[in-house]
Amino acid sequence: MVEGAAEERLPDRPRKGRGALSNAAGRYEPHLRERVDDGWGDADDEPPPLRTTVTHDASRSIITRNTSPDIGFDRSINPYRGCEHGCVYCFARPTHAHLGLSPGLDFESRLFAKPEAAALLRRELAHPRYRPAVIAMGTNTDPYQPVERRLGITRQILEVLAECRHPVSIVTKGALVLRDLDILVPMAAQGLASVGVSLTTLDRTLARCMEPRAASPQRRLETLDALAAAGVPAMVMAAPMIPGLNDHELEAILERAAAAGAAHAGYILLRLPLEIKDLFREWLAAHYPDRAARVEALIRETRRGALYVDRYGERMRGSGRYADLIGQRFRLASRRLGLDPAPPRLDTGRFRRPQSSDGQLRLL
Repeated sequence: MVEGAAEERLPDRPRKGRGALSNAAGRYEPHLRERVDDGWGDADDEPPPLRTTVTHDASRSIITRNTSPDIGFDRSINPYRGCEHGCVYCFARPTHAHLGLSPGLDFESRLFAKPEAAALLRRELAHPRYRPAVIAMGTNTDPYQPVERRLGITRQILEVLAECRHPVSIVTKGALVLRDLDILVPMAAQGLASVGVSLTTLDRTLARCMEPRAASPQRRLETLDALAAAGVPAMVMAAPMIPGLNDHELEAILERAAAAGAAHAGYILLRLPLEIKDLFREWLAAHYPDRAARVEALIRETRRGALYVDRYGERMRGSGRYADLIGQRFRLASRRLGLDPAPPRLDTGRFRRPQSSDGQLRLL
């Protein structure tokens, strides 16, 4: 490099086993970070492997509440912040900006675990003013991402919910949910548990680069089959549907899921809030440059000309003719296959408070 010349910004390239290409600073950070060519000949080197780190999250509560009118639950539990599955489209990515980290590679490599989750849950359920309603898991980050195999926090949470006969609905891309059938099957028999499996594509190549560390499409179908065979109400989530990329698979996804035993189905249109817009566009340009412009044009067609419209009732389904067509296709296919578009109903009437921490017995 000639002395005094401006350093050239290096383009971000895919990393094996990771979804995002870049690691731009979050929206609250005062400074931006860029990789540049320093003239020492490393511009063409493969980026080094990115190791996953896990930090303990010292949360003082575990049940998260929401009042969103277009979400079918008012409380949820997320055992982890960040998700190693690395799904490039994940709408939870912007939450890492609240931690001073990037919604890009940081989100999938710098994780935060909540080891006190079960104890916190027990305390919150024991509160005299607590009233039971279905707790949703997997609504932000996946409770069965790879780190769960080692830490077992999700399983500890389920043990508390089973003890208290508290209903829970789970959404996951991880086959690890089958590990917990010994808890979920008895709960399901009492109307206390259901599991949704997110199935975005049947194309293994697309899945590998879009959801690099999630279970393969075939493994997710096998998970649906095992859940249904064990008596756990199983739902397939064809989500997200990405116009021009995977939406042509919608009917095939529902057909394969129904054949595997799913009784319920849902779908969500691709959501690109905040930093996800740029992360998805750079991923699309790197992996599917031949159709990037077409996909973006179709996304804008479903979002009033923008890449995302954050309106209740519209953010999950989009608007316009193309979005309406996806919705119509989903309804027709679900009806033909006998898939219920409503989630399984769970029983809140069996709830019993946990034994107090001082060992005092409950009054029956």
